[in-house]
Amino acid sequence: MPDRGGGPTGPRIRVGRPSRRIRTLLMTLGVLAALVMLFVMFAGFWTDWLWYRSVRYSSVFTTTLGTKVGLFAVFGVLMALAVGINIWLAHRLRPPLSAMSMEQQNLDRYRMSIAPYKKWALLAVATLVGLVAGASAAGQWRTWLLWINGVPFGQKDPQFHKDISFYTFDLPWFRFLLSFGFAAVVLSLIASALVHYLYGGLRLTSPGGRATAAATGHLSVLLGLFVGLKAIAYWLDRYGLAVKSSGLKSTDGWTGLRYVDANAYLPAKTILFIIALICAVLFFATLWRRTWQLPVIGFGLMVLSAVLIGGLYPAIVQKFQVQPNEQAKEAPYIKKNITATREAYGIDGTDVKDYAGKGDPKDKDKLRADVNDTASLRLLDPNIVSPTFQQQQQVRGYYQFPSTLDVDRYKKDGKEQDTVIGLRELNIKGIPERNWINDHFKYTHGYGAITANGTSITGEGEPDFTEKNLPTEGMLGKYEQRIYYGEKTTQYSIVGGPQAELDYSSDQGEKGYTYQGKSGVNLSNPVNRAAYAVAFGEPKMLYSGAIGKNSRILYNRTPKERVEAVAPWLTIDGDAYPAVVDGRIQWIVDAYTTTNGYPYASRTTLGDTTADSLTTGARSVVAQQNQVNYIRNSVKATVDAYDGTVSLYQWDTKDPVLKTWMKSFPGTVKPKSEISSALMDHLRYPQDLFKVQRELLTRYHVTDPGTFYTGSERWQVPDDPTTKEGNAVPPYYLSMKMPDQQKQTFSLTTTFTPKSRPNLGAFMAVDADAKSPDYGAIRVLKLPSETTVWGPQQAQSKFNSDAAVANAINIWKKGDSEVEYGNLLTVPLDGGLLYVEPVYLRGAGTNYPLLKKVLVNYGEKIAFKDTLDEALDEVFGGKAPDNGTKQPPGQPSGQQPPANQTVKQAVKDAQDAYDAGQKALGDKDWGAYGKAQKDLKDALDRIAKAETGGSDKNGKPGS
Repeated sequence: MPDRGGGPTGPRIRVGRPSRRIRTLLMTLGVLAALVMLFVMFAGFWTDWLWYRSVRYSSVFTTTLGTKVGLFAVFGVLMALAVGINIWLAHRLRPPLSAMSMEQQNLDRYRMSIAPYKKWALLAVATLVGLVAGASAAGQWRTWLLWINGVPFGQKDPQFHKDISFYTFDLPWFRFLLSFGFAAVVLSLIASALVHYLYGGLRLTSPGGRATAAATGHLSVLLGLFVGLKAIAYWLDRYGLAVKSSGLKSTDGWTGLRYVDANAYLPAKTILFIIALICAVLFFATLWRRTWQLPVIGFGLMVLSAVLIGGLYPAIVQKFQVQPNEQAKEAPYIKKNITATREAYGIDGTDVKDYAGKGDPKDKDKLRADVNDTASLRLLDPNIVSPTFQQQQQVRGYYQFPSTLDVDRYKKDGKEQDTVIGLRELNIKGIPERNWINDHFKYTHGYGAITANGTSITGEGEPDFTEKNLPTEGMLGKYEQRIYYGEKTTQYSIVGGPQAELDYSSDQGEKGYTYQGKSGVNLSNPVNRAAYAVAFGEPKMLYSGAIGKNSRILYNRTPKERVEAVAPWLTIDGDAYPAVVDGRIQWIVDAYTTTNGYPYASRTTLGDTTADSLTTGARSVVAQQNQVNYIRNSVKATVDAYDGTVSLYQWDTKDPVLKTWMKSFPGTVKPKSEISSALMDHLRYPQDLFKVQRELLTRYHVTDPGTFYTGSERWQVPDDPTTKEGNAVPPYYLSMKMPDQQKQTFSLTTTFTPKSRPNLGAFMAVDADAKSPDYGAIRVLKLPSETTVWGPQQAQSKFNSDAAVANAINIWKKGDSEVEYGNLLTVPLDGGLLYVEPVYLRGAGTNYPLLKKVLVNYGEKIAFKDTLDEALDEVFGGKAPDNGTKQPPGQPSGQQPPANQTVKQAVKDAQDAYDAGQKALGDKDWGAYGKAQKDLKDALDRIAKAETGGSDKNGKPGS
């Protein structure tokens, strides 16, 4: 066009497509970004596959992945087809264009804009709903495997007489299918209605009919399918009543039918099922009778019936039939609940016996003689002495012990004894110089198991170590001491390559080591290195010279992580514990099979039930939010501390849930017969299962429905009296014998108090020795309701208020020392209850606790002495029987009783020094205050020396 500006023309600015160079650059960047994203996704998949292959559980990975992919594909395609076909059908049934109304004129713009992209829009919508549905279905892989591999329980529920497996394996899958069907029908209905409206099949404001015959028939069929699915839902709801949680007076977590369920809801669901079927037929009939009249009437009838029959009628039955005589009406259903709950939690064989709670104080000689025969009273508290282990056996700052140690059994001189054990694990925070090489290549493992006799101490109140030093030496003999896998080992390490590891340090210097195990993933392959560099976000892995031909990366190193990974269908106990077995350190992990679909069995939340005063940080809680109503300790697992080998052993050979999972993952669980005798020596009854069972027994020790309903015999787990947090007392491992036993056995024990009362209500023990023929036998000693036997908190309160105890504790505290109470052990003894509690002192000059006193109570008598034998002698007024053995447990060799006069004088001097220091502090006379503190320390040292018989630091008698 001619220039109309009259002036010179300048350069034209052309706005158009970018240059070919820019387009090429953008395309290249896009391809690179896509490749990076794909490689990140591939890295996650590939590293998972390599890890499972390295632990030889690749079948778990392939089975789980294959199941997820299969469910994703099948249900994703089904949902996409359901929605896509209905959209296509709605478009196919669109009416021919007619005189345009205002409504149709407005919609015509949308029809024209979408017309060129109809196929793509259909494909996009179908793909989107398919992806969402497929992802949801993939999350149901456990439900599918349980259904397809379900094994019968061989027991039938008392209401419908169906095998328990129907509720645990079948019903969850049927409910998933039903929910998927509802989602498919609802999405198809919405999509079809929108298409019919867009193309004129449905009209909202246009004159004439609101829907064409084709649209009416199409939507009626979908509504009929919806109502038909609702009929199926009503039918399944009948069985769902058996696993439904509901409230009942004096119960928590009640599950199963009540009177109103069996006599109102159950017939109501059956009637509603029939009505829904009729209503569905009426909707399908619109294919021949193009009218909404009958289906609308039927649907209204169904809604009205749901309100009247499904809601109002049960409320009337509850109000006028049940409430006036609830105890009698509910008694048969309470009985069913009691029976099912006791079976589901394995407490149906609990032996509850009456126990007087008060022994005969006249026969003190017999009582004193029976103490050592009744229990090996453990003075070393694994929940307190970890700092002492740390102080005396840590050796280097880059080692650590867990805050709570473990109790096990080891043989010494041919005799089995309770032993406190802890592993010297790697503490990465204690590495002198932190860098990538030190953190992941040089400092790779801990070293050695440290053990101490649980029933004795040294002269200064320290643990009596039976395996100690670095490398360790003692009763364990020769074993592989390196710990590459442990509870505290959470970082990855790269071993076996050109970079030497630090084995341990000694007076001769550092000892080097190269890992010889086969665990971990080999990093020789550059693809593997790149994948792990991406997975761990560490690019140095790609080019570091510290990684060579034989380098292997170790990760997922805690026992709990490894067992959870290879058996994702198990619930893992919160406390793995170590044992030296056949020259190897093995972590022993208890694992549970659970379900929340056991009919009539009450539910419990595992995280709440297994919490106690030790789960505030010392140990983990099992499955925090898992609600279950069936649990079995069906698997014992081990993790080798050196090479990380995970072994799963079938423990409960009758558990149908475990059998189902073993069918789903064949070859992953070894038979019970493969458990070696050496390993069997260290297997024990798990704490978390015990805590679940004791919580249920607070209510379900009662088998009479009337007593259960009133709650008059309800118990509670007392709070731990040795702490201030107010959490439940933990169970304690202890070798002891119950009144009906002939000899001591390794047991797990706890106490109960009556609901809202502090006195003792019952004592519970389970045979925890896996070699025992009575393993798992639960014994409960029930005290009379009117008993005044002290409960744990009362016993602790009586201890604290005793004049001699209070005076000594106050003196200790005035010297800036910290008093810590050990485990309060309870032992049934000749009709009464014996309480024993070690008292530890963390002195101002030390940062670890030493056992200084032992508290003992039997009946109304309290003793507070330096040794257990002295305390028992005072309580029972006699001496320990001389059976020709060495010093009794708790009595250090060569210890002499302190001179009373010396102690009294030292106590008086300590009090005078404390008073002088307080006066000097008020006068701000710092010189006098310093002298008073020195005098106070001197007096406290004399007290401590007198308490330990004047022994020196090696436990030898002083002069």
